[in-house]
Amino acid sequence: MLLACGMVADARQVFDGMPTRSEVTWGVMMGGLVDARRPRAALALFRELWEEVGGDVAPRVVVVAVRVATALGSVRVGQQLHCCIAKTGMWDDQYLSCALLDMYSKCGQLDEARRVFDGMTQKIVVAWNSMLASYSLHGCSEEALDLYHDMCKSGVDIDHFTFSTMLGVFSRLGLLEHAKQAHAGLIQRGLPLDIIGNTALVDLYCKWGQMEDARNVFERMPCRNLISWNALIAGYGYHGMGHRAVEMFEELIAEGIAPNHVTFLAVLNACRFSGFVEEGKRIFLSMTQNPRTKPRAMHYACIIELFGQQGRLDEAYSMIRKAPFVPTANMWGALLTACRIHKNMQLARLAAEQLLAMEPQKINNYAVLLNLYINSLRQTEASKVVETLKRRGLSIHAACSWITVRKKDHRFFFKDSLHPQCSEIYKKLDSLLKEIKQFGYVSEENELLPDVLPDEQKMSKVYHSERLAVAFGLISTPSSTTLRVTQCHRLCHDCHKVLKFVTQVTKREIVVRDGSRFHHFKLGTCSCGEYW
Repeated sequence: MLLACGMVADARQVFDGMPTRSEVTWGVMMGGLVDARRPRAALALFRELWEEVGGDVAPRVVVVAVRVATALGSVRVGQQLHCCIAKTGMWDDQYLSCALLDMYSKCGQLDEARRVFDGMTQKIVVAWNSMLASYSLHGCSEEALDLYHDMCKSGVDIDHFTFSTMLGVFSRLGLLEHAKQAHAGLIQRGLPLDIIGNTALVDLYCKWGQMEDARNVFERMPCRNLISWNALIAGYGYHGMGHRAVEMFEELIAEGIAPNHVTFLAVLNACRFSGFVEEGKRIFLSMTQNPRTKPRAMHYACIIELFGQQGRLDEAYSMIRKAPFVPTANMWGALLTACRIHKNMQLARLAAEQLLAMEPQKINNYAVLLNLYINSLRQTEASKVVETLKRRGLSIHAACSWITVRKKDHRFFFKDSLHPQCSEIYKKLDSLLKEIKQFGYVSEENELLPDVLPDEQKMSKVYHSERLAVAFGLISTPSSTTLRVTQCHRLCHDCHKVLKFVTQVTKREIVVRDGSRFHHFKLGTCSCGEYW
């Protein structure tokens, strides 16, 4: 009781005054010290017990000792305990093995964790979940996926923890169908998800543009928290469904739920992506009137870009000047992006000067400025930017696009010649470019591609990486399949135009996640409204 109330010193005084102490008492006291963030005191207590009983310690107490090593982040202490376990023949205790596995994982020793896992004679679901979480936590998505398949084959049923862990893995690998199958399996066994699992599923569907599925999961949740609402509002915003995002925001308010800064960022982003200036202004103003939700720099950046998107550059600049704090790089970057779109050279120079002073090593800032000069036919200024890049030892890295087909990632760079189906891909792309010209496509000449410098632009423009990824998707999937491409840079205007025409002639939907936002291309239109 004393430990539960946080009275650690009093609990220790009672413990020390006990004439006899069972191993349960030792374990409870050690666990209380760990929970109170006093792992060294807990370790000293375990050593005292070990000497007192001559090493004949119950496995449950050793489990607590392994927790101590985990809390200390000490592989050395963990390995000493591991040796003690081996000498005393405690290998068959599953919970002790799980504790060791968790300790090695949290200390960054994945190979040791896997050895403990493989050495278990009987693997309970906790062991599988712990190893899966270890791989996921350290970014080993492929290893986690392989282990998950082994788990399914072993006959061990997945539970909520398995599912929540694997959702992150499925998301990183783009395996949407895997997530759906795992979710269906839980439902068939009568295991509805908890609020964490449901929210993770909403977030996954949102990230892959499956907004109807995301909404269905959200509506069926027995209880929701603010994180659940934020996930769906943000999803609607990123996919150009601003009206839905604003509706959800107003519904949240009507239900008496207090929005936080993340909620406001999600709905302001939605207004930005959909060009809802008046709604954005109204929501931003409501933030300023509430002391608990005073706008931060990220909210200012949203409203600045929203004004800039509509060409209201004076209002955008005014927001920077009136901000109650020193303007951040994101705020100046939002203004520079707007100046690039609307070709306001005077304001662009001011924004670029501030931005490059704050982030002199960030390549994207130079790329935006270069595109502005090249689009405005100012080759002298563009050359100066290129000289600055060279002088500072910076280079614009090659853009990379990737698409997942039959559970395998395929990566492309501009003018890529490494893919085994290279000739088929180029043949398809050349055919597409000829076909879309008949529908009115005319190439844009005055834009720098994000992955090349001006003198290389002309020769590489036709074979930009996202075009290669789309061409591969078209020859590798059924005609009803939506193509989903990820691009590490912002889409160039010409590729954006090409993809709109491609959806028109192929009747395919194409979803591209670039460095700026999601683009949903369908029948010659894009959800971004020509602003990104």
